[in-house]
Amino acid sequence: MRKSPKEIELENKILTRLSGKPAMAASLIFNDGEAQALQNYANVVSIKRLGYNDHGPVHMRKTALNALMMFDILSKAGIKFSIEEEKIGTAEESKVAVIISSLLHDIGMSVGRDNHEFLGVVMAMPIIKRALTKIYTKDIEKKTITQSLIIESISGHMGTQNITSLEAGLVSIGDGCDMEKGRARIIFLLSRTPQVGDIHKYSANSIQKVEIVEGEEKPVRIIVEMTESVGFFQIEEVLFPKILSNPVKPYIELYGNVTGEDLRRYL
Repeated sequence: MRKSPKEIELENKILTRLSGKPAMAASLIFNDGEAQALQNYANVVSIKRLGYNDHGPVHMRKTALNALMMFDILSKAGIKFSIEEEKIGTAEESKVAVIISSLLHDIGMSVGRDNHEFLGVVMAMPIIKRALTKIYTKDIEKKTITQSLIIESISGHMGTQNITSLEAGLVSIGDGCDMEKGRARIIFLLSRTPQVGDIHKYSANSIQKVEIVEGEEKPVRIIVEMTESVGFFQIEEVLFPKILSNPVKPYIELYGNVTGEDLRRYL
C-alpha cells in the first residue's frame, strides 16, 4: 500500500523524536499492512459514508505527534507517568503505549461511529500483540502492562468513560488537538449540501493552527488559533470536554484565539 506524502512527512517527524523501543514501536506500526489497511478503510467509512472529517492514517499520525509533544514537555518538567509513578514500569513503556495507541485509536471507524473506540480495541489486538511480541521478546510483564495501557488509551480516547493513566490522557488530548482546517477540507470538496452537524466542519475550517508548547503556569500550553469565532465550538465541544475529565488536566493551559483579538483562556 502506497502512503501519501503527508503520511510520510508525519512519520518522519514522529521518528525524529524517538529512539530505542519507542522508535521500534512506531516503525512496526508504520510498516504493518493490516494497520495501514484499517487506517485507510476507516477514512473511507468516515468521509464517504458518514460525511465526517478525517479519521484515517493522517489523523492517527497527527494524534501520535501531538501526544508525543506533550509527553516530552511533561518529561522535561519532571512529571512521572502513571506506571513509573506506581513503580511497575518506566517512561519507555509509557511512550511505547502512547505511540501504538495513538496510531491505532480510530481503526474502529472502519466499522462505524457508534462504539468505535471499543470495536477498535478488538480490531487492534492482533496488531498490538505482533508489535509487543517483537519489542518485548522475553519480558512478559512489560508486554502485559504496556498492552493494558494501550487498551485503556484506545477505549478511552473519546472522553466518554473514565481513564486513570496519564498515558491514556495524552492520547485523548492528542486526538482532540487535531482540529486544524485541513482535517475538514475533504468534506467541503465532497458536499456543499447543508446537513445536520455542519457546525463541526465549519468550525473546524476556521481553525488555522493548534500549538502545543511549554506553558508558563503549567507544563503544557495549548493555543488554538482561528479566523472566526465559530472555531470556539471546536474547543468547547471537542477538546475542552476531553481535558476536563482527564488525568493530564492539572498540567494543561488551554487558550483560544481569534486572529486580531485577545486570547481567551479556558484553563
